[in-house]
Amino acid sequence: MESASKIALVTGGSRGLGKNMALRLAEKGNDVIVVYRSREQEANEVVAAIEALGQKAVAIQLDTALVKSFDGFFTKLSGILKDKWNRTTFDFLINNAGISRPSAFAETSEDDFDDLLNVHFKGVYFLSQKALPLLAGGGRIVNLSTGLARFSTPGYAAYASMKGAIDTLTRYMAKELGGRGITVNALAPGAIYTDFNSASFDSHPGMTEFISSITALGRVGEPDDIGGVVAFLCSEDARWITGQRIEVSGGMFL
Repeated sequence: MESASKIALVTGGSRGLGKNMALRLAEKGNDVIVVYRSREQEANEVVAAIEALGQKAVAIQLDTALVKSFDGFFTKLSGILKDKWNRTTFDFLINNAGISRPSAFAETSEDDFDDLLNVHFKGVYFLSQKALPLLAGGGRIVNLSTGLARFSTPGYAAYASMKGAIDTLTRYMAKELGGRGITVNALAPGAIYTDFNSASFDSHPGMTEFISSITALGRVGEPDDIGGVVAFLCSEDARWITGQRIEVSGGMFL
């Protein structure tokens, strides 16, 4: 018998925004596949927290920068879906995995550029492509963008350019996958304090105050500001939203 719960796959699900997304999805009654690159113990802790909420969960390792590993990943995932859920498909793909390589445009190295490209654009493109046979009709894809694709903050030229590509890709995916009832949207957080970017905050005294001053709601974002929006986009209430870039920034640089 199939599980009554929908199944969400969250890349970068072991910490930060991805962890919050996974937990909020579980709170809404979804099962979760937590994809992590290197933090196995933290991923297992997220799985335990989801199970404590009464939902099924599993952790799987994947480096989303390594496209050649995707076929093996989906073969493994197929086995897990069959064994744990008695299903051949999952419902929601959350492309959240990310890395940070801040640098001025004039100083960006090719290696850092390639690392950002592989994780934030090429990896998302081909992971989503190769997920299609396993993604259920009427499913959801949420691609993580950034407020930095709308406003410009020195140090993020390469990163924001990849996310600008994600905004465009999202519209194309939404149009091409609409025939299967699959919605595709880009979620663009503003400045969020997580361990992903804590070094930037900690090395720039006054950054928190500055961001708060240019944000309509008057503070820096927190992971809990984001996860619930992902859960909403994966809900039946959001079924008529597709091809959109939804900024969740508290009103930065309005």
